[in-house]
Amino acid sequence: MQTLQFESAWDKTISPKDRERIHQVFLDTSFSHHTSFELTPLWEAMNHKGELLVTVLIQNFSEQSIYFHHKKLSYLENNEKVASHLFTLPTLTINSETSMPWTFIFPAKSFLRQPILKNGRVNVEETETIA
Repeated sequence: MQTLQFESAWDKTISPKDRERIHQVFLDTSFSHHTSFELTPLWEAMNHKGELLVTVLIQNFSEQSIYFHHKKLSYLENNEKVASHLFTLPTLTINSETSMPWTFIFPAKSFLRQPILKNGRVNVEETETIA
């Protein structure tokens, strides 16, 4: 059975409104569409450095843990690639049958065009796998 887990820093700092929003998305999407892994969009924003912050619910439907080590992710809006960046997150482990919110930060230099922050999603580049 899929469980929702918050990384310890998130658990201490997340607002009740955001926690409820994440919980509702989890309830609506916590079943596999015959995939072992999904990145469910939550929200996007730009920070003061001009970086793109994309928050997703990482959903591991498999029976194995997932690690992010040299994984190229793309941010798409309306199915058009907007940014692409290589991520290594040594402290992030998504246990089996677990969903966890996470924010991926795409540096401005990774942009192919300026994000509009609408209809966005994050994909693992097709040549990459999560393991």
